[in-house]
Amino acid sequence: MADSTTGGIPHQQPNDLLKRLFAPKTAASSGPVPPPAWLQGSQGFGDNGHRGAFGEEFIRMLATAANLDVTRKERDRVGVDWQLGYAGRRGTRRYPAIEAQVKCTSSPDLHDDHIRYPLKVKNYNQLAGNDYEMPRFLFLVLAPVDPFTWSHATEERLRLSHAAYWLCLHDQKPITLGNTSGSSTRTVYIPRANLLTVDSLHDLFAEDYRELVGV
Repeated sequence: MADSTTGGIPHQQPNDLLKRLFAPKTAASSGPVPPPAWLQGSQGFGDNGHRGAFGEEFIRMLATAANLDVTRKERDRVGVDWQLGYAGRRGTRRYPAIEAQVKCTSSPDLHDDHIRYPLKVKNYNQLAGNDYEMPRFLFLVLAPVDPFTWSHATEERLRLSHAAYWLCLHDQKPITLGNTSGSSTRTVYIPRANLLTVDSLHDLFAEDYRELVGV
């Protein structure tokens, strides 16, 4: 019978539960126990389609720590995942904002001073050039292969792995159709010095980037 004190979930008899959990194994079941179906072929809940969601939330948490307002674009038609903004300081531009396209990868092509990343031409064209109402940036989040290591929580802190970097493409021209050399991607080079932190997020609101798009 359902019990309202358990949210409608029937009571489980402890003895029955213990019997199932610690029932003797038959000879046929000796050796490694296969993972349940929801873990097979993955290292997390189901498939790793949540990697992109982790990257977006990584950015939102960092932006919140930077005291920025974070708004999600409900329909991804313009290549923007987050819009970041704040009220602005007295005597400066009111309500400045920037936009970000977020990518997350567990197989980065790391070099001493930069990261090579193959960006789809469509996404590249949504960031390149200067015909925008506000500055746009590519945010690249690097996450471990194993989703179970993406976060580590203790009573003292919440640690997210690993890091995020930013890139501005307003000084680059969009790729014209028929000029992709048969490739559907354009490799971008993200300086490793462009590490996203609370301070560097604030720096992205500088007038220098607004001047690149003429606002």
